[in-house]
Amino acid sequence: MFAFTLLVLASVLLPVIALPAPDADFNNAAFPALNRPTALGTANGVVDPAGAYRFSVKYASASRWAPSNVVSAWNLPNGFTNVSSLPLACPQPNVDSSTYSEDCLSMVIYVPPTLTLSSDAPTLLWIHGGSFIIGSATGPGLDGSNLAIATNSIVAVVQYRLGALGFMAPSGQTNLALKDLKVFLHLVEALQKSPCWPKQWANMIRALLAVPSASSLFRSAILQSDPMNFGFLSTTTQNTLQTNFTGSLACGTDSNCLNSLSLDTILNAQMNLFNIAADLDPAAGLSEPIRPVLDHSFITAPLDSTGPFPSVSKPVLVTSVLQEAGFAIYGGFADPLPEPAFPMACNATFGPNRTAVVVSSPNYAPVTSLGGSVDARVQLQTVGTDYLWRCSGWTFARNWVHNGGTAYVGQFIVGATYPGNDAVPFCTQPGVVCHQDDIEIVFGTVPNATSAQSALTTEMQKRYKAFLTNGNPNAAGVPTWTPATGTDVHPLILGGSGEVAVGACDPNFWGSSVQYDYQFYDE
Repeated sequence: MFAFTLLVLASVLLPVIALPAPDADFNNAAFPALNRPTALGTANGVVDPAGAYRFSVKYASASRWAPSNVVSAWNLPNGFTNVSSLPLACPQPNVDSSTYSEDCLSMVIYVPPTLTLSSDAPTLLWIHGGSFIIGSATGPGLDGSNLAIATNSIVAVVQYRLGALGFMAPSGQTNLALKDLKVFLHLVEALQKSPCWPKQWANMIRALLAVPSASSLFRSAILQSDPMNFGFLSTTTQNTLQTNFTGSLACGTDSNCLNSLSLDTILNAQMNLFNIAADLDPAAGLSEPIRPVLDHSFITAPLDSTGPFPSVSKPVLVTSVLQEAGFAIYGGFADPLPEPAFPMACNATFGPNRTAVVVSSPNYAPVTSLGGSVDARVQLQTVGTDYLWRCSGWTFARNWVHNGGTAYVGQFIVGATYPGNDAVPFCTQPGVVCHQDDIEIVFGTVPNATSAQSALTTEMQKRYKAFLTNGNPNAAGVPTWTPATGTDVHPLILGGSGEVAVGACDPNFWGSSVQYDYQFYDE
């Protein structure tokens, strides 16, 4: 339910994109084929309908629950021979098994046709979201053609192992999914091109920011809708979850037994763990219990308020949307809730001490409708947005600046209903921007865009182009985006004018009077 972002091999692709468009047609008249020599062999791709050059490629391979290894040759994903084919997703629940494969360490690359051999184009890595258990590089709205052309950058949408296959190795190895991405970044480094990149797995990007061995592999980061209330898992919590998961497989560490398990068996055990994780250890939380681990060897710092914050220098963009929690609250409660439901729901989430402070805050006072009734969902949505995304993101930005980095903070008040969000009527209402409703705005893939949506897409792509180039999202023709300070994050309204009111994101409230989960459960 929560989201993340991307990158590409510029020095591999520049020889590809420098050549004139081909006239061959590979099995699909809508996608003229590209065949170009590169340092890894012949790159096979197509001309995307939007005009960008599109390449699907396998970047690494890995045996089950083993570290991944970078490729030594350019190959289409999944043994495909049709260059217009897109990679299969990584194994995940609730989709047809024909749509995924364990051989899933692939990416889709989008290259502007205007680039030449002498172009010094930045690269943008988008790590897809999905609470670490679902998603793919071919998710709705993730066609990077328009974004690549508008920003004059190479856009790569990358996949990584999900769920238990990426985070619950029975051997006890941690963060395999995150290490997949580092393998990819090393491939880029080997090709002597440093990428610049944003979110959709914003939490995953935050994890990469906490990996010293990956620091030299990128120069900036964009974190869109990162639920920063969730810190990294502690080794204690991870061990508790790992013990349960491994026990449910009944293989121990027997590699023959583990390799013989069907994907259905693994996914069923994974989702059972997902559903009971908070009962096993409340620190796991309800929404992202399978996530990166602060193992103090690969991830070495929590990047939150619970421990020493490392010295940083990279510029970051930190954004959220107006009603981040809208889908969860209104999807979970289809009918209005009476006011007494507000403290009850808060207590189930925060416990009595934190609840007492939250429910007494004027920031979360009951909102009376025109008819005189109170619907507690309004308060719950505001609290959820603040503590999971907005305020925790602002706290991160203040910490980032305090320790040497530059941060720009913003909030989308214009969005485009993301596929799936339309199942919740609240998320389709005018003026409502639910979690993920920023994705198609940024990518420029909004179907039948309104003038407001088109204007914001143009603005954001200008800002991304500037940020990718020089680490500053300010550009000609768009409002000034003031960088955050240690006391004022200057949160820019994206799709409107001015700055977002501080409200409960005052540093004396969230993170102080009311602890985030990563503080409350700090071990």
